[in-house]
Amino acid sequence: MSGRSTTQASAGELLALVRTGRATTRGALQQVTGLSRATVGQRLDRLFRAGWLREGAGGPVDSPLGGRPSITLEFDDAHAVVLAADLDTRHARVAVLSLTGDVLAEHGGTLVVEDGPEQVLGELGRWFARLLRQAGRGAAEVCGIGLAVPGPVDTGTGRVVQPPIMPGWDGYDIRGRLGRAFTEHTGAGPVPVLVDNDANLMAYGEQRTSHPRCSAFVLVKVSTGIGAGVVVDGSLYRGVDGGAGDLGHIRVPEGADALCRCGAYGCLAAVASGGAVARRLAEAGVPAASGSDVRGLLAAGHPQAVGLAREAGRRVGEVLATVVTLLNPGVLMIAGDLAGTPFLTGVRELLYQRALPRSTARLEVVTSRLEERAGLVGAGALVVEHLYAPDRVEERLRALGV
Repeated sequence: MSGRSTTQASAGELLALVRTGRATTRGALQQVTGLSRATVGQRLDRLFRAGWLREGAGGPVDSPLGGRPSITLEFDDAHAVVLAADLDTRHARVAVLSLTGDVLAEHGGTLVVEDGPEQVLGELGRWFARLLRQAGRGAAEVCGIGLAVPGPVDTGTGRVVQPPIMPGWDGYDIRGRLGRAFTEHTGAGPVPVLVDNDANLMAYGEQRTSHPRCSAFVLVKVSTGIGAGVVVDGSLYRGVDGGAGDLGHIRVPEGADALCRCGAYGCLAAVASGGAVARRLAEAGVPAASGSDVRGLLAAGHPQAVGLAREAGRRVGEVLATVVTLLNPGVLMIAGDLAGTPFLTGVRELLYQRALPRSTARLEVVTSRLEERAGLVGAGALVVEHLYAPDRVEERLRALGV
């Protein structure tokens, strides 16, 4: 941005420089943007009046001749909160988050996606209202809602597209219904609602929190189904219509006779997902109906569950060898119900055996750090990045009359 015309660096761009830490004093903003001191002051004044910036402690003295220390500028994350929800097939989590991603209040409970969008999204609205009271925050403080769903999403419309494990949701207006549910249960006005795939948002949350310097990051979620989120240069890669990362429906030879929930035979999810492992355990007389049941058995060290999880890991690892060779990521993260030592061991066995040595030479294969909060943190970050993008900042400042 250095050397730009003084008519180009907007208040939104100044806010972005402060938020990212690239320029956190008035002098640094002048230097980076080429704006005059007066113009920087005018644009910062709009951000102060909106309540989005605050002055911090004095920084180091820039001049060798001494003088007063420069006052630092900080993004004020206390002026609003974000609501986030992570919807799985039989369970959901919701949270109130600060604008910098801190979880202020959280709730998890049973919510069955097959009950349909009308009922499920209405219940999320009730959960949001209760959680705001628990956090001691008013509904008017909410600046947006982020929702993670277990299916492919057209992010332009916020609608899921032919989701294999979300019957009744195809093409449904999720944004509109969740927005109405929030208003119905809180009495607040409408707020922006953003929807994305759960693996995408888990990847976004994990990459930003734990691996911010990784320029090519892949997260694979193995729960009821199997999906991947890909973050390249800090941005989610979604493909042309939100279908990127749908690993669970890659055909594998071992599953030729296995019927997938999508209606096809031979999908990876039909033989190596948490649901597939649960089915094989049930057939062997072990009580298990879902990936979460398998997680409990693995935590208890159940020998059959451990063996099947490792076998599932090998099958997923074989597919990931191609993914790693294609994308050359720096971090491959395994998350979800099966993300434990047995599954990870199986993944590594086949991955390092089948992938090109050059593709794995600098690769870290790790498990989730945020665990059940990953989707919530990613959903919150998606909302914040949307609302505080430079162009959107300008729109919102005009709407506030500042």
